[in-house]
Amino acid sequence: MTQHADFPPADAPSSERERGEPSPGAAGEGRLVGLDLARGLAVFGMYAVHVGPAPGQDGVIGYLMELAQGRSSALFAVLAGFAVALITGRRTPKTGLAGRQAVAKVIIRAVILLALGTVLTMTGTPVVPILAFYGLFFLLVLPLYRLGAKPLALIAVGWAVVGPQLLYALKPVVGGRVFLSYGQADGPLSLLFTGGYPALTWVPFVIAGMAVARCDLAATAVRIRLALTGVALAVTGYGGSWLAVRLVPGAAEAVRKAEQGSGMSSMPSMPSIPSMPSGSSMPSVSPDSIGIFGDTPAGMLASAPHSEATLSIVAATGVAILVITACLAVMDAFPRLHRLAKPVIAVGSMSLTAYVYHIVAIWLLNTEGQTASPLYVLLGFIASVTVLATLWSRFFQRGPLEWLMGRATGIARRVQ
Repeated sequence: MTQHADFPPADAPSSERERGEPSPGAAGEGRLVGLDLARGLAVFGMYAVHVGPAPGQDGVIGYLMELAQGRSSALFAVLAGFAVALITGRRTPKTGLAGRQAVAKVIIRAVILLALGTVLTMTGTPVVPILAFYGLFFLLVLPLYRLGAKPLALIAVGWAVVGPQLLYALKPVVGGRVFLSYGQADGPLSLLFTGGYPALTWVPFVIAGMAVARCDLAATAVRIRLALTGVALAVTGYGGSWLAVRLVPGAAEAVRKAEQGSGMSSMPSMPSIPSMPSGSSMPSVSPDSIGIFGDTPAGMLASAPHSEATLSIVAATGVAILVITACLAVMDAFPRLHRLAKPVIAVGSMSLTAYVYHIVAIWLLNTEGQTASPLYVLLGFIASVTVLATLWSRFFQRGPLEWLMGRATGIARRVQ
């Protein structure tokens, strides 16, 4: 299945003003609104993966479904890093008492996400909820919260290079092929190595998000550099995979066999994985974490979403950075678009609620024997969450689960 998608990282405060800090001014406010827009788009992308038509079909719809595969969950993971940075001090990490309390907030959030993710996993839906994995991600990156953008970027790169190779080497030890435990509670082994979003290969996304958050995002020059970095990473990941598969002896055949084994069509320029095979239950959930590409050394050259390969991580990170940068820039450059984008922004501002909503809805609406959802099912999910989020945001600053998360993390104020 997929990710991510994730747990939506909007459980963190959506603005400095909400945290009781000085207002950053118009540019800063637009910048944060851009983050909510990116979260909203990621929510819709996850909905497309989980309840949308099968990807790979002809036409615009098939192409959009392919684009959502793996990339929406990667976007959420990068935004999760942004959430950690917002909580602990975005550009200037908090120290002293404020730092200790911020660390406590992250730990409380992580524990809640671990528990909530486990409960959602135990519903037995064909979706692999990312919340428990996010909880672990938060704990693993917490020791890095005082680092600046450059050290964080270097660590993300190093982890992206080493992590997939280490996971490949450990597969025979931790249980062979990964990502097939639908409906089972998440244990430490699953969260670290064998689950849908193994920490060993997904933490680089979070660290990359922390690095982006440390940058001066109000500066046009910084945004341009980030956009160029995103392009470079995407080209390196997808282009590098395209070349490697064709130049390395045996790689093309290995990838072709992996595609056939997972039911994929021929590998496209931005490869993705299709919906659940025949006989699975509704909705159409993509098992793009099936780990089949990483079963051979040549398969590790594939940049397919959730292949847990270095090139895949690099490419998806680049796409996420591009989306975030574009959302920030558009919201600042075209203020009038804010009103048009307000429903999507409302969804992004309560993305944790939106994520849990769609998992619960999938559980309640599950229909045995249906292998692919028609387009109207996806549109129904998107329309319902958008209407609910828009109405809720008229009366409340935070979504219901975001509010509860905020209340729970209030305990951190007792830390001295």
